[in-house]
Amino acid sequence: MTWFAFFLSFVVWFNFAPFQTTIGQDFGLTKPQLGTIGLCNVALTVPARILIGMLLDKYGPRITYSLLLIYAAVPCLIFATAQSFNQLVLGRLLMGIVGAGFVIGIRMVAEWFPPKDVGTAEGIYGGWGNFGSSFSAFTMVLFAIALSALPGSFSFGEPESFKILFFPAVNAEVLNWRAAIAGSGIIAAIYGVIYYFSVSDTPPGKVYRRPRSARGIEVTTVKDFWFLMLMNLPLTLILGVLAWRLQKVEFLTNGGMYIAWLILAGLYAFQSYNCWVVNKELLAGTKRYPPEDRYDFKQVALLELTYVVNFGSELAVVTMLPAFFEGTFGLDKATAGIIASTYAFMNLVSRPGGGIISDTLGSRKWTMAILTGGMGIGYLLMSQVGSSWSLSLAVLLTMACSFFVQAAEGSTFAIVPLIKRRITGQVAGNVGAYGNVGAVAYLTILLLLTERSETANGGAAVMSAVNGSFFQVLGIAALIVAFLCAFFLKEPKDSFADHYEGEEDNLTVPESKNLEPKRT
Repeated sequence: MTWFAFFLSFVVWFNFAPFQTTIGQDFGLTKPQLGTIGLCNVALTVPARILIGMLLDKYGPRITYSLLLIYAAVPCLIFATAQSFNQLVLGRLLMGIVGAGFVIGIRMVAEWFPPKDVGTAEGIYGGWGNFGSSFSAFTMVLFAIALSALPGSFSFGEPESFKILFFPAVNAEVLNWRAAIAGSGIIAAIYGVIYYFSVSDTPPGKVYRRPRSARGIEVTTVKDFWFLMLMNLPLTLILGVLAWRLQKVEFLTNGGMYIAWLILAGLYAFQSYNCWVVNKELLAGTKRYPPEDRYDFKQVALLELTYVVNFGSELAVVTMLPAFFEGTFGLDKATAGIIASTYAFMNLVSRPGGGIISDTLGSRKWTMAILTGGMGIGYLLMSQVGSSWSLSLAVLLTMACSFFVQAAEGSTFAIVPLIKRRITGQVAGNVGAYGNVGAVAYLTILLLLTERSETANGGAAVMSAVNGSFFQVLGIAALIVAFLCAFFLKEPKDSFADHYEGEEDNLTVPESKNLEPKRT
């Protein structure tokens, strides 16, 4: 039930990419405007994943996931009925919140599986759910084509007044993608109701452990508190970059951009205050955690960086790969979209594969370092792909690279539930948010590389050079993080135990006790 909830949330979240060039033509959008819409698609996922992590720890995954899926219909309908660039941007900004759904299932799955199996379980959840992005790329265009072939274009059996009410001044050729996007949101909302009545937060007899406060992450040393403040900065700064991009495409005025920056500074101050409230006794010296209750926040920071380079790069590559294959090999849009979907299609096996490797190799740390290094090498090889390559070889390389990317994602979340049990939701939220920080950063780099190429070549970007430089950035960043993991990441305590900290297996009888009945 939970992996399919994640699957639907990603189908909805990625339903823009297959129609990117079509929507650009329909609205007469420039490349920077299309790129900005792509950035907006992942922007609010950054604060949303943090907020969802807090709500998750407090209210549990059942309620949180159900409400998020029902909410998914709202941005889908806004985007499907958009009549201007500004309305498209608003729809994608709100759509970014749907991308936070991944975090919820991380804790749900961890509640149902012990540490020794959590890598495999989280890998299956993440891989099969993340396949939603590939499914969206593969089927949304076909779905739209089928809808456009219906008599009277899009009506779903509704009277013409329905079309006029919800899709005014839209012709049949444009309407097909609108119907496909609206339909995906409605399906997600229906499943949200089904999910609520079908699942429970924990197995029977198990207590759902909640943090003392969900307002901010609880740390266990003063040094870790200041490290937390430092690692929260990029979550705000990347939203400032997005505001700058919105000003560049004239969605925001200069004054609007400065106001947005002030609001973001206020949000960072508010977040810092909440973290202080949660940890004020520790900072005042009136509370001291015993050694067995402490955790090293540096491990959380390293996992955040691994998710920048693996999931962050996946989001960026999924967004640009259809156009990459279309331009490099001269393919039509539908064929390019289907071929590009092979990158995310690998999630079905590679992300579970990363979890299985993490469970069986005997070291979650070295699994993380090796897979991240392989990802870096894969991206550097992809930077060499050009029109002289055979299409089949390029597809095979894409699939091989994606295996390491997604296996590294599975390895990351094989460690997240083992950091600190009672704040798993918040740790997962912060690590997940950094994935979106990476996505926004990488997509911004891609836009800057494109603009620089246009300037250097009289307005026409040399996309082969842009794509090559972009994949090199991804590869070098991954190799740097692989180095950090190898030297600074620690093996989690009790990585392969039968139960989590503070939990007892009531079905296991300690060997030290002799339960033979006394004879009289």
